[in-house]
Amino acid sequence: MAQKQSTSLVPIKKKLPAVKSKDKGAQPFTLFDGERHFTDREDVREFLPDILGKALARTWIDPEFHQAFDNDPCGTLEAHNVFLPENMSIEFQRQNSDRPRIVVYEQRPNSKFKMRILYLQLVMMAGR
Repeated sequence: MAQKQSTSLVPIKKKLPAVKSKDKGAQPFTLFDGERHFTDREDVREFLPDILGKALARTWIDPEFHQAFDNDPCGTLEAHNVFLPENMSIEFQRQNSDRPRIVVYEQRPNSKFKMRILYLQLVMMAGR
C-alpha cells in the first residue's frame, strides 16, 4: 500500500492531544508569577497594564474573580501578590456591561484630588 502524502505546507508527523492538568492546587490563570511591589508612578505606568489586562480578561471568564475584583480591586490584586503604593487606588467601572474599565488613581498626601494615572478598557474593533 502506498503511504498517503500530506498536502500541508509544514508537514506534521504526529498530532498530540491537548492534555489538561488534573492538579487542583494549581492556579489556572495567574496575574503575576511571584510577588510584585510597585514603588512609584513610572513603575506603575510601565508594568501594571500587563497585569491589569490579565485581570480584565479574567473578569470576562471567571465569575468568582469578577465578583471579587468588582467589590475590592486592590484587595484582589493583593490576594494575587500584586501590591500598589499606598497613595494609589483602583476602580472597576462599568458604565455599560459590555465594556468595563479599570482606572488607576494617585492621590497626593493631604489632598482630596485624585489624578488618573492610567486606564484599561477592552475595545471591540471590526476589520475588513
